Amino acid sequence: MDASPETPGVGPWPGGEAAWPRGADDALDPRYDVALLAEGDRRNVVDRYRYWTLEAIVADLDTRRHPFHVAIENWVHDLNIGSVVRTANAFAAAEVHIVGRRRWNRRGAMVTDRYQHVRHHPEVGDLLAWAADDGPDGGGGLPVIGIDNVPGSVPIEGYELPRACVLLFGQEQSGLTPQAQAACRDVLHITQFGSTRSLNAGAAAAIAMHAWITRHAGP
Repeated sequence: MDASPETPGVGPWPGGEAAWPRGADDALDPRYDVALLAEGDRRNVVDRYRYWTLEAIVADLDTRRHPFHVAIENWVHDLNIGSVVRTANAFAAAEVHIVGRRRWNRRGAMVTDRYQHVRHHPEVGDLLAWAADDGPDGGGGLPVIGIDNVPGSVPIEGYELPRACVLLFGQEQSGLTPQAQAACRDVLHITQFGSTRSLNAGAAAAIAMHAWITRHAGP
């Protein structure tokens, strides 16, 4: 079922239409896309989702997303936002929240935003109101945890990350705004050992999300 190295993904379903996956009534399994079965699936998806429709993939992900949310400030069209969205998809975050400008650079997302729920908030205060009053199950009071190496921040290593929470990230150069820092229950930093002052925002987000995964998610 593997395609050639020049054409990533998989080719048409082996055996042709007669071998397509069907249910007990001999109808095509509704999770599958006819065009993908016939022509091949070149998308960047894991093998369990090969040939599935976009809608079927999102519906399946919705049954097993994790209860942490990811939020990132977007005041100057940060190029890292796409990378953050891609990582959030990889770790099955509940939602990604864009705070500030509605438009964001999707190039780094590598189309993963199609499978990930993305919500927009014009201001930090709007995110906080959602987390306090309009979050999952009609208002779960989700704590907002900032990630930035600012004075007063505490190491993420050993910190008891809440199972249900919002991980809030700032922008590449400026980090979290003062308003965002003041709104967080805690601000965490990733311990560094070299000479650079800070990590790339996309890399820091990946490390923080993986810290949540190692604490709360099974294999």
